[in-house]
Amino acid sequence: MRLVRVLSRQSGIFICAATDLLRCALFPAGARAGEIDTLLFGSLDAAAATFVTTGVKIGLPALDRDGAVVLASVGGGGRDERGPDGARRRYTAAGALVVGYQWYFDWGVVAAFAGPEFTREMLVGNRGPALLPARYALRLHGEIWARPTEATLLQMTVIVGSARDSLWARAAWGYRLWGAYLGPELSLYTDATGYRKWNFGLHATDFAVGRFAVRVSAGVQTETGRRTTGPYMALAVWSPW
Repeated sequence: MRLVRVLSRQSGIFICAATDLLRCALFPAGARAGEIDTLLFGSLDAAAATFVTTGVKIGLPALDRDGAVVLASVGGGGRDERGPDGARRRYTAAGALVVGYQWYFDWGVVAAFAGPEFTREMLVGNRGPALLPARYALRLHGEIWARPTEATLLQMTVIVGSARDSLWARAAWGYRLWGAYLGPELSLYTDATGYRKWNFGLHATDFAVGRFAVRVSAGVQTETGRRTTGPYMALAVWSPW
């Protein structure tokens, strides 16, 4: 599977991010007439703050052309932070069901989504666990995949959620080499707690492992409350269903 064919409509492309969001999914050939086109995906962000996401994306009726799309995802993770009573760990469960539309052009794909999201958090510190109330709100999700040349890829994603007043954004550039798009990436996450995280690293996108397509990222991360940078790694896997 090659992105050149993807963007020339012989197959489809769109990356599904959750808190980065963010934050990857490339689509194979679209469904036959009368069928619903479905893709399963999962991702892992591993660092001082860790988050796992899984979900499904459904084209109405297909993912490889202009049209409506439904995206459902659930995930969870944890991070260390400092509260009024000292060090503590914040555990988060989150989910979203958004509906949108994708547009195909000769140079790439643009998609926009909107819909409800929820979060539930628990703080574990010196005084034991404290379960916070569930929050239900609105999520907005936008993505652009562009192919400046036959061998290059430029991708941008922005996800805004009002349940936590959060923002996740990612930008990546890649050059086709050794069966994948290789290049730099930059991402930002921030929310209403005052937490902020920057990631800067390298990614390899769109290489095959059996029937699965994969993206791997690695680099350095800075976080609120940490005086030094640390490493991070991200993995995304997707497959048609």
